Amino acid sequence: MEAPGGTLLPLTNELIAGVLDGHGYAFAQDPDGDLVGRWDDNLIYFFRLGRAGEILQVRTLVSRVFEIDDVLPLYGFCNAWNQDKLWPKAFVHVNDNGTVRVLGEVVADLEHGVSSDQLDQLLTCGITSGCQLADALEDLKL
Repeated sequence: MEAPGGTLLPLTNELIAGVLDGHGYAFAQDPDGDLVGRWDDNLIYFFRLGRAGEILQVRTLVSRVFEIDDVLPLYGFCNAWNQDKLWPKAFVHVNDNGTVRVLGEVVADLEHGVSSDQLDQLLTCGITSGCQLADALEDLKL
């Protein structure tokens, strides 16, 4: 089956890297084999999940670090964000050392494949909306 923008291909790191390269983005492969880049000091990971690596997860680790006392207001922020925005899904993560980070996720199941245009749209959405989440958190007064 042909999709607008090209043939449907299985999701691979090479396919993701090709789209990122096409935009001139700087990224690397971490020790686990996942692709990761930095946008405005935020780390954005490009994970392939699922048994066949068919699920794309663009995960933003927002650079701003919060304190444990900020957890409840951050829950409120994330709940409001998730109610008002479609992407990325925002959530709070408490680290073992007591620091708190907010993460954003855009996830797509690509079991039947993805065209290069579709993948470009998904990656652009993940990067752009992740940076918008980070910008909103930079402006958050706690």
